[in-house]
Amino acid sequence: MSSLRLLISSSHDPWFNLAVEETLFKYMPPDQKVLFLWRNDNTVVIGRAQNPWRECNTRKMSEDGVKLARRSSGGGAVFHDLGNTCFTFMAGKPDYNKAISTQIIVDALNSFGLSVTASGRNDLVLATPEGEKKISGSAYRETSDRGFHHGTILLSANLARLNDYLNPDPKKLQAKGITSVRARVANLTDYLPSLDHEQVCQVISALFFKHYGDTAIAEIISPDALPNLPEFEHVFAKQSSWQWNFGQAPQFSHTLEERFTWGNIEFHFDVEQGHISRCQIFTDSLNPTPIQKLADLLQHKSYAVTSIDDAMAQIVNEYPEFSAELDEIAEWLITAIR
Repeated sequence: MSSLRLLISSSHDPWFNLAVEETLFKYMPPDQKVLFLWRNDNTVVIGRAQNPWRECNTRKMSEDGVKLARRSSGGGAVFHDLGNTCFTFMAGKPDYNKAISTQIIVDALNSFGLSVTASGRNDLVLATPEGEKKISGSAYRETSDRGFHHGTILLSANLARLNDYLNPDPKKLQAKGITSVRARVANLTDYLPSLDHEQVCQVISALFFKHYGDTAIAEIISPDALPNLPEFEHVFAKQSSWQWNFGQAPQFSHTLEERFTWGNIEFHFDVEQGHISRCQIFTDSLNPTPIQKLADLLQHKSYAVTSIDDAMAQIVNEYPEFSAELDEIAEWLITAIR
């Protein structure tokens, strides 16, 4: 029986693909080597310790139907569309060696006549007439008995959209998380227009088999053809949850201020694990009581649009005479934190 396993996802759902990766990593036999090839569409993927409200334009993502997905490894925020090829190599220790998987990717890309080299710990760069351009970024995760190396390859990604979603709104965030370093990037198809996802997957798979001197039948997986993985449904439920994707953000503060015709208002939020641990308001409104009640109701609620909607419905019901002012506040707050 082969010690290798090759899985290729036909799904473009980041929560599905990351749940497959997480389950594979947790339950793979220690003597197995795994290659998982996949793509996500309309997705921002953030690192394990990152703050989505700092890293991402969460409002534009919501407007455009772009998903947020948190991975279990470190590193920075990246935008995924179908112009990205994603790879994951896994192995038990002592066989796990990220230098092996890095070299497989480098050799695969250079087999097309490109000039790709490893740069530092995490990146692959392409030699171009304009200088070196980043075409791949990686992250890693290790436990006591196994490890994985995963990353993306830029084939034909929409780099303009990358800038749309990874340039955050000018919010006053003082975060303890890790701020991504933006690097100069390029698509491989800018230099080799014929290159596509299927070609890259075929060559990476062939070199994976060649290195280990064995083969395996590719498992084509999707939500309609679930992989043979224990507890997958449980892992998927976690991966797709608000608590994991937003609630795991490191502690941060957010200050919002706006001037309305009826007065000035200022909110100070302290957020821990995606929930409002403290909410203070300052206002010169002649009728501050309903605004203060809003701040009280938001305490310990999730830092999300649904919390504002629920709290505001309760206050409008209690103070109907202030419904116009409260509607203005609700629209402003929802726009600011979405």
